[in-house]
Amino acid sequence: MALVDLLEVDKQFESQVIFKGINFHIDEYERIVIVGRNGSGKSTLMKIVSGEIEPDAGKRIVRQGIRIEMLSQQPLFEPGITVREAIEKELTEIQAAKSRYEEVSIELATDFENRSLLEEHAKLTAFLDYHNAWNLDDKIERILKEFDLKTYESRPVNLLSGGEQRRVALASLLLKKPDILMLDEPTNHLDVYMVEFLEDLLLKEKFTLLLISHDRYFIDRIATRTVEIDDHSLRSFKGGYESYLQQKEQLLHAMAKEHENLLKLLKAEEEWLRRGVKARLKRNEGRKKRVLEMREQAKKNPSAIRKIKLELEREKHHFNREESISRKKVLFEIEHLQKRLGDKELIHNFSNRILQKDRIAIVGKNGSGKSTFLHLLLGREKPDGGVIKRGDFKIGYFDQHREMLDDEKNLIETFCPFGGDRVDVQGKNMHVYGYLKNFLFPKEYLDKKIGVLSGGEKNRVALALLFTKKVDCLILDEPTNDLDIPTINILEEYLLGFSGALIFVSHDRYFVDKIAKKLFIFKGHGIVEESYQPYSEFLAIEKELKSLEHFERDLQAKKSESSSDHRPAVKKKKKLSYKEQRELEMLPEEIERLENRIAEINGCLADPECYMEKGIQDLTDELNELEVEYNLKADRYLELLELQEELEG
Repeated sequence: MALVDLLEVDKQFESQVIFKGINFHIDEYERIVIVGRNGSGKSTLMKIVSGEIEPDAGKRIVRQGIRIEMLSQQPLFEPGITVREAIEKELTEIQAAKSRYEEVSIELATDFENRSLLEEHAKLTAFLDYHNAWNLDDKIERILKEFDLKTYESRPVNLLSGGEQRRVALASLLLKKPDILMLDEPTNHLDVYMVEFLEDLLLKEKFTLLLISHDRYFIDRIATRTVEIDDHSLRSFKGGYESYLQQKEQLLHAMAKEHENLLKLLKAEEEWLRRGVKARLKRNEGRKKRVLEMREQAKKNPSAIRKIKLELEREKHHFNREESISRKKVLFEIEHLQKRLGDKELIHNFSNRILQKDRIAIVGKNGSGKSTFLHLLLGREKPDGGVIKRGDFKIGYFDQHREMLDDEKNLIETFCPFGGDRVDVQGKNMHVYGYLKNFLFPKEYLDKKIGVLSGGEKNRVALALLFTKKVDCLILDEPTNDLDIPTINILEEYLLGFSGALIFVSHDRYFVDKIAKKLFIFKGHGIVEESYQPYSEFLAIEKELKSLEHFERDLQAKKSESSSDHRPAVKKKKKLSYKEQRELEMLPEEIERLENRIAEINGCLADPECYMEKGIQDLTDELNELEVEYNLKADRYLELLELQEELEG
């Protein structure tokens, strides 16, 4: 049964039609991502689902008692309230339930046959189980640490930056866990380590999600269904980004020639995925298998951990190869660079060369000095030590402030300041409308002033303008922020065709993997590492090394406990409970039944005669429900198997 249903919904603002007769539903434990061009209605759909705005026609049906909450782009907090107080204020219901649970448990100890107390105890247990609230204080500490808010916990929220305030609001919602959590670009203002933590939490805690995101790796890992908004209607695709690409390509093949350009982009995107990500995924799986095997050895022989670490470090630096520079022009010669911000060391003794055709991504945690490094290259900031020698060449620069735009000029004046209607783009002479159409601007936008455009539209203008300049080097600071996926695809196509050097800061792992040939990794405390490895692979190895450190510490802690603690051991649970054992026995049969039905539906969806008879929408809806149920049961089965092995071991 759906938690929310939208039936035959229409919506328009003044003369602009957003939706015409759309149907949409959210089932429990679904994680739905909404994709589409900026302005297509993604945020409007979320607001209709939440009840913030009413549809012009059609019905919104919400299951009784369902709580829907949304991460605001600009959250509001009470004046003077601290970070910790703001988070704890959102958890008063859960804290009250915990207190009442403890009271009822004490009462039941002397009145264990009281039916009303038993019923209340069961309800409280289910509520606390759903919110995973048994160790709430530990969860608050963990989320403060992972979202880099621990140092600000006693500071008034209103004194934090906009990005930090959004992290506080996101932390509160994740701990509160509403029945449906709605997130609009949740990875904005998060570095890659925060994004990985967010992904793990959303999957582990089994959230029901409706989200908008341009982070394609995030979508691929999180989404169980992708819903595209196009031409005032919705189209549903099962799975995440890669699955969406494949299904969309099949759909476009069957449509008219006007989609040829989009089909070309999709094909290029899918080909890149096949060549790059699949190969790295295979390597990552192989590496994980080796690490797990060696961990087992390490339980018997702790020195085996050092062997794993050495192997991973060797793999981490395998790609680091100094390119020949004899035929390439040196743009920047960086020698013993030093930079501090107050007491914080951002760059310590960094030396490197940036060459004519380098494509370098500057990556690392928030606040580690990435944007400062760009400003040092541009000459806008001075180093505290060392030098940056710069050759004679032209730089094109893009940042989030869009400083090259004049709000008083329209698009024609911006792109053709000396009159006419043609622009030169990477050596090709184009009509300005033909060029701007590539950046998804319709003809009627040509006379619009820059000042009336949205933030995302201004970003598109600034990026499009950048490619009309004759420069030898592009320096970009977070170029994908506020862009939708179709625009990011176009940006990538232009960047891959750019013949000069490219230096950019980004937290978008997919974008970095696709564009960069080299990484400067800002690790904090002034350390900057160079790597020629794909970023997602670097992160995977770094994650394995961290997990090994935790594993080694745990082994040492257990060893010291066993040698120093002679107290009688607490009697531990030796086997699964009766309920868990029954669940373990019954799950394989239930999983097999679901697999058979999923295979039947997929077979029917591949047969036009079958799906026309049974209805493609009904089949797709049933398939989505079955896949959600299948994933939950498969996860539970693996969880019980692991628990059984742990108890028997």
